[in-house]
Amino acid sequence: MIRFDLKCTDNHVFEGWFGSSADYESQKERGLLECPICGDGRIGKAPMAPNVASRKDFGTRAPVPVPTGSTPATTGSVEGEVEITPARMVAMLRTLRRHVEQNAEHVGTKFAEEARKIHYGEAEERGIYGEATPEEVEDLQDEGVEIGSIPWLPDSDH
Repeated sequence: MIRFDLKCTDNHVFEGWFGSSADYESQKERGLLECPICGDGRIGKAPMAPNVASRKDFGTRAPVPVPTGSTPATTGSVEGEVEITPARMVAMLRTLRRHVEQNAEHVGTKFAEEARKIHYGEAEERGIYGEATPEEVEDLQDEGVEIGSIPWLPDSDH
């Protein structure tokens, strides 16, 4: 999976997860992208800060600051911005989970192996998701394999 910061015409910044850059372009062309805050369908890529971790600081890095004009994922509210409550954040994470499940292949505990095959051109390029140990994640990052981690919330409170 590849993560892009996306932005609607109302300047709401949010994350989008895609199987590849081509997958992002295809979804944009087909009008499938929508702002989770206001529903705007006019979406583009927002500037992103690089987030490069070394073995030394893996798992200990502070979050990248939210750029001015974007919507912070907090319970606070800044004038002119949409307030994101914990309930709204949970709903957005559940929506993200459903999107990943519908648009990527679940490879379970073989995630690191399959991600590596895709990276080195030994398997078809496609979106995958699954589980990896912290050591596997570190090795993949050291090899330059583009991966991301998302909170995997259950579909409902029940």
